[in-house]
Amino acid sequence: MPLSSPLLEARSLAARRGYATLFQGVSFALVAGGVLAVSGPNGCGKTTLLRMLAGLAAPAEGEILLGGTRVHPFDPRLRDAVAFNGHLPALKDELTAIENLAAWTTLENERADLQGIDRALDRVALGKRSRIPARALSQGQRRRIGLARLALSPRRLWILDEPLTALDGDGVDVLEALLAAQLDGGGIVVAASHQALPVAAERLHRLDLALAHHR
Repeated sequence: MPLSSPLLEARSLAARRGYATLFQGVSFALVAGGVLAVSGPNGCGKTTLLRMLAGLAAPAEGEILLGGTRVHPFDPRLRDAVAFNGHLPALKDELTAIENLAAWTTLENERADLQGIDRALDRVALGKRSRIPARALSQGQRRRIGLARLALSPRRLWILDEPLTALDGDGVDVLEALLAAQLDGGGIVVAASHQALPVAAERLHRLDLALAHHR
């Protein structure tokens, strides 16, 4: 596949909830190193679109292509390519950061030894809190565990729902560094956010779902 060919492409996607159309006619193409920033008011379908792209929901219309090949919900090719971080951290409160990350990597059939997990937590400035139950951490620290999960992930496609929520300035810097490494390595990112993503402008593509409502 030529380097300029899209890694991820959407063609005329539509989503409906009951009789209501959330969006329609959504199309885009992302090549290696590209970011799609999805915006729009609450209820416009941002999370629904992310779930479609992650292979967790089917579009009402349209198609999704990965590496030029059409993919469907729960397609193993999507599962192997996607790291999905939802709006909520999805932590087990009684487990430590280390234990939560170990459980995630096991569920996703990825290999990460304790040293690798420790390095990921150091990378997001949680090394000194890695053995504290998640329930004792602040919301920002809990979000950083999710960032450490990305640091451990070799997946080419990151799909992120409100990744800046609860992050302080240092947390935003951590996210910026992780995104830069992902993109420099030839990965791509799709993120829904009410805030500006910390990525270089030349990498950024924008999609306002408010403009795709009843198009």
